[in-house]
Amino acid sequence: MAHSLNDLPSIEQLLDHVAMQLKQSLEQSNQALQAPCVIGLHTAGVWVAKALQQRLGFQECWSLNPDYYRDDFQQRGLGKNTLPSNLPASIEGQHIILVDDVIFTGRTVRAAMNELFDYGRPASIQLLVLLDRGGRQLPICANMIGATLCLTAQQHIKLKDHNQQLVWEMQTKDD
Repeated sequence: MAHSLNDLPSIEQLLDHVAMQLKQSLEQSNQALQAPCVIGLHTAGVWVAKALQQRLGFQECWSLNPDYYRDDFQQRGLGKNTLPSNLPASIEGQHIILVDDVIFTGRTVRAAMNELFDYGRPASIQLLVLLDRGGRQLPICANMIGATLCLTAQQHIKLKDHNQQLVWEMQTKDD
């Protein structure tokens, strides 16, 4: 069921929902005993990954900044607060849980996967997001989703850290 901004569940509810989905997915695939490699995408995906780590007790969570791998890097460049990726030395044969706040076009996830393959060949990659807002430009979809949100092409939503409290920030951009 697609939500509007007015009936969107709270961030805590979304985190609980995706944590439950992730736990079930790991149990069904017999990966519960193995420590999955949880990787959050800078910046908001890292916050979500850390919240999942607290809920599910993962020993470690890693971070990935796919900015250098984006297909629009020449136009966008690097942000002023760009942080490096912090990944294990090798991801060869590991089960990767890639975590982000919102999936939109799929381009950030594609860039992230390209960077991951520079570190090895994982056994699997699953994508977990709090919000799927539609509008895909690439054939990429999340395995675990907190909620689906209907937005126009001009509306954008991002997870922000406001005094150590996660909140949604909505923006409307003109064409």
